[in-house]
Amino acid sequence: MLSETGFSKLIDYLLSRKEELLNEWGKKIIISYDDPFKLQIRDNGEAMFSILLNIFTMTDQQLDDHLKRLAAKIAMERVHADINIGDFVYNVSSGRTILYQQLSQSKLEWEEMQQAMNKINYCFDKFLYFAVSSYTDAKNKIIQEKTHLIDSTHEDRLTLLGQMTSSFVHEFRNPLTSIKGFIQLIKSEYPDMKYLDIISNELEQLNFRISQFLLLSKKELIGKEKTTFSLNTMLEEVLVFLYPSILDVKVKIIKELHDDVNIYGYADEIRQVLINIIFNAIDVLGHYRMEEPIIEIKCFIIPNSFVQINIGNNGPMIPEEHQKTIFEPFFTTKKLGTGLGLFVCREIIEKHKGVLTCSSHMDRTVFSIVLPLNNSSNH
Repeated sequence: MLSETGFSKLIDYLLSRKEELLNEWGKKIIISYDDPFKLQIRDNGEAMFSILLNIFTMTDQQLDDHLKRLAAKIAMERVHADINIGDFVYNVSSGRTILYQQLSQSKLEWEEMQQAMNKINYCFDKFLYFAVSSYTDAKNKIIQEKTHLIDSTHEDRLTLLGQMTSSFVHEFRNPLTSIKGFIQLIKSEYPDMKYLDIISNELEQLNFRISQFLLLSKKELIGKEKTTFSLNTMLEEVLVFLYPSILDVKVKIIKELHDDVNIYGYADEIRQVLINIIFNAIDVLGHYRMEEPIIEIKCFIIPNSFVQINIGNNGPMIPEEHQKTIFEPFFTTKKLGTGLGLFVCREIIEKHKGVLTCSSHMDRTVFSIVLPLNNSSNH
């Protein structure tokens, strides 16, 4: 332990250098102009200095209690100031460095100096531990509260959406079914009449959009029974279905498909995912790519009996901040978008024990779908 004489020398020395120490510290610390507590930073420094003056007269428990109270107060100030915790740690470390520089000029014996520095180190280390822990706990609490609010808001909106779609579907699908029926009658009576195929395709796309809401509201499952189906055949059907849009935008489709593979699941739901992702690519290329718009569809087998479908386009890069949120409900950058398409797609793929991801770089965006194969058909 530090002798009584050494302790007295240390206290007298620190008190004599208090203003010089605090002023030098004040010049080196990082203070944000917007920090609402910037005028209290020096007061906090003085509070820490007072604790240091008493480190040899308190037990470790008493010292910890004092440090914990001061750390909790400052941590809450840092949280409310919304300041980078790194700035705070730097400021505390600067104070420790300046204190060491001052101590090196004292007339303490080497052993006394070592004991003083060990105790000061303990004090600063514990203070930083308490402060950063309190700061992290408070930040996590805020994040949890925000997440809960977002989840509650989404849940309320989804519930309302479910109630709306349950009435919407009956009011809308009945006349839609009638229109499709009459189109078939006209086809049978006038098989050479132009544009009937285009009208039928447009009605199918309208029906597809309605299906997105139906799946999200969980009022109706699109594919009510699982079946084994050919992935390649389905991709061809999807491209035929989207042909008017492909033709309109003059998109070049490049396909690299594996030997025919079969998938076991809800065929209509997987078809919906493929239509949605390819149609989104067409839409993007139609708006942003003036020359040589290309969509590449690649399909290959990966180990452990999975198939991967990559649907890429040479449109603009999706901003990094959007790449993390494009699969969330109600996120959209389209003026008339619902923000449900990709959310529904991921729900469907995950229900099939698969994974849907997106990677986007300059002039290339790829949506990757990984699905389990129908093992009985592909060994």
